[in-house]
Amino acid sequence: MFRILDKTKNLLKEWSDKHSQGKHAKFWLLVFSFTEASFFVIPPDVFLLAILINNGPRWIYYAWITTVASVLGGLLGYVFGFFFFDLVGEFLINTYNLQSQMATVSNLFQDNAFWAVFVSAFTPIPFKVFTISAGFFHINIITFFVASLIGRGLRFFAVGYLVKLFGKQMAHYAFKYFNYITLLILALILALLFT
Repeated sequence: MFRILDKTKNLLKEWSDKHSQGKHAKFWLLVFSFTEASFFVIPPDVFLLAILINNGPRWIYYAWITTVASVLGGLLGYVFGFFFFDLVGEFLINTYNLQSQMATVSNLFQDNAFWAVFVSAFTPIPFKVFTISAGFFHINIITFFVASLIGRGLRFFAVGYLVKLFGKQMAHYAFKYFNYITLLILALILALLFT
C-alpha cells in the first residue's frame, strides 16, 4: 500500500515539475486550487511548490493566485452543499468515503464555525469536506468566506515565504513533509493567538 502511495507521490511530483515550467503553469495552478476546495483530491500546494522553485521572486503573485482560486472553489463547494447536497454533495462524500468526517464537521460547526473553517482551510484536512458541509449546515456565508480567505491565505503565503527564505532545498523538504509542516505552523499560530 505504501509503495503505491510513494509511487503516486513521485509521479505527481514529476508531473508538477514538468508542467510548472510550461506556458500553462498558471492555468494548472488555478485548476488545482479551485477544484481541490470543492471536489478534487490533490492539494494545490504540490503544484505551487513546483512553480515557486522556478519563480521564487514572484512568490506573492503565485500565493495570491492560489488563495483566490481556492476560496472561489470553496464557494463552489458551499453551493454544492447548500443547494445540491442530494445531487452533488452526497455523491462527493460517498466517492471519497467521507461520511464519518461529515459527522465530525457537524459537531465542529456547532462549537465554532469560524475556527472550524479556518483550521480546515489551513491544515491538510480535506477542505472540500468543510466547504460542502458549510453549505449543507447553512453556515453564514460571510463567516465561511472570511475564515476561508484567512486560512487559505496564511497557508499558501506561508508556503511561498518559506520557499523564498530557504529556497529549493526547503521546497523539496516541504513536499516530503507537507502535512507535518502545516500542522506545526498551525500550532504556532494558535499559540500566538491564545497566549
